[in-house]
Amino acid sequence: MENTLILAFLALLAIGVVFAIWWGASLKRQRVAGERQLVANREAAEKGAPGSTTVHSAPPPPEPPSPLADEPVAAAAPLDANPAALAADLPPEPVAPEAPAAQPAIEITQLKGLGPKLAATLAELGYTRVDQIAALTPSEAEHLDARLGAFKGRMARDRWIEQAKLLNAGDKAGYEAEFGKLGG
Repeated sequence: MENTLILAFLALLAIGVVFAIWWGASLKRQRVAGERQLVANREAAEKGAPGSTTVHSAPPPPEPPSPLADEPVAAAAPLDANPAALAADLPPEPVAPEAPAAQPAIEITQLKGLGPKLAATLAELGYTRVDQIAALTPSEAEHLDARLGAFKGRMARDRWIEQAKLLNAGDKAGYEAEFGKLGG
């Protein structure tokens, strides 16, 4: 009787072990398939395949509201009306504000710790200007850093975003006080 109980217990234990091994193998197959799909999705997104989501370096600026949006619509003029009289009835053309003087482009390799190879890698990812680096949010910076391959971690270690913000603001003295002499 005692031997029968021990054998039954061992049989149940063996069945449990076989089930656990089968379950683990099933989970591993699912994980590997998911990882493959993730890699395929990333590659498709980087190539800009239709239906894939792409990561943009910065969102497009919002469109300014139309200055005529709140004005009522005038009644249509008759077809034989005098064009000069019609022009007099129109509101004056809105004058666009003067654009600020364009800042000279700052070479991305001016950032300490960012050489030509890393600049080429960033260019492949769509980052070619210092203002793009300065505008990165923490989540965008984390995403970009993860895509730098062998250079992963350099962005935080060399404090690129801080450097880029100072350079983008034109604060050469602040930059040199914090990061050393600016080359070029």
